[in-house]
Amino acid sequence: MWTKPGPGIPIDASQVVEGLYIYLDVRWDEHPFLSNRFLVKTPKDVAILRQLGTHGRLFYYPEKSTVPLPDPVPQTPATAEQQAAAAAEKAAIAAELRALEKAKKDKRQKQKDAAARADRAWENAARDTKEALLTLNRSPKMAGEVLSRLSKETAAAIAHGQEILLHLLGDKKDQGPQFHALNVLTLCMLVGKKMGLTERELADLALGALAHDAGKVQVPAQILKNGARKKHEEDFFRQHVMFSVQLATQSGAFSREALTVIADHHEAPDGSGWPRARTESSRAARILAAINRYDNLCTPEADNVDPLMPAEALATMFRHEGAKFDKGVVTVLIKLLGVYPPGTVVQLGDASLAMVVGPGPNSLQPQVLIYSPDLPKHEAPTLELHTEPGLKITEAIRPASLPPDVRAWLNPQQRLSYFFSVEDRKG
Repeated sequence: MWTKPGPGIPIDASQVVEGLYIYLDVRWDEHPFLSNRFLVKTPKDVAILRQLGTHGRLFYYPEKSTVPLPDPVPQTPATAEQQAAAAAEKAAIAAELRALEKAKKDKRQKQKDAAARADRAWENAARDTKEALLTLNRSPKMAGEVLSRLSKETAAAIAHGQEILLHLLGDKKDQGPQFHALNVLTLCMLVGKKMGLTERELADLALGALAHDAGKVQVPAQILKNGARKKHEEDFFRQHVMFSVQLATQSGAFSREALTVIADHHEAPDGSGWPRARTESSRAARILAAINRYDNLCTPEADNVDPLMPAEALATMFRHEGAKFDKGVVTVLIKLLGVYPPGTVVQLGDASLAMVVGPGPNSLQPQVLIYSPDLPKHEAPTLELHTEPGLKITEAIRPASLPPDVRAWLNPQQRLSYFFSVEDRKG
């Protein structure tokens, strides 16, 4: 269970030496360091801390320090030569501070730009997807054209993009079928690309992903929202697959492959799936089946079903439901999302709290949003842990164990929304 660390023991900047574990009681964007809590390791760290103007805002932790706290350095009159040397050193440190702060801000801006691109793209896709899914039964051809265009555009961007980044988006207040559809679309595209699907196969998979639950408009809400259905209710619920295929067929926009993806997205290799208990299905359908299950475990549709933490959802699928899904697909999904999937709340080695907002190249070192209650959430620092070897995740934190104010700021276990940003190939 996470507990907020205390401020430590106040010290004077003149007491800072290598080996002290210190806490800076200032905003993250007011200093050049990676964290507000850290072990002072270099003479440069010492010089910067002494020049930051941290009077009354500098603390240390004796139990985490590797050296004892020295006495304050008494102020003695300096010679002209010492004053000149001190001024030169101060100017050099000031120049380095400016460079470090600029690099920090530039990196943060690049992260914000990528996240903003993903957010804008999601908003556009969500608007079109919601309208198409809600009107597919009334205007099938028009809605089908919208879904087909979106699928082809998404597949082309994923197939030809140089770098595809997955983002956990900010809080979305709207409700509707677009959330699950776009989550599934996004993860299907990233897994499909890693598994070598062609652009055409990605487009068929994207189209199936967007419309796989379209038929739920014909299922009463009291059945959809109940996780403890009676047999006749479950039988009716399972007809949403047939309804989805019918609506997609009526639109005239779905290829045979895309229709098959929809028809088989609840089938399982061990024959326990439905509606036909098929043991063989296309690779695209197997991708959709696994990702649909993952998103439903994290964000269940039924009101009386508790959501799982993202890592718990992956563990459930891998350890307890392995026979129901293509092992290759689940393995790729786990590698894609990492040990700490987006949406996971974690504690870092400096005792700070963070939420994973994107996977990194190393499964143990994702991109995290640092809990910073003194900042608006959209201004809080985002760190790429694979570039910061001194800062590691120590444990995943169950959101229910967090104080209410911390949980409200992080807003975990609300509807998770994923989307991607794409860096085009150069040259």
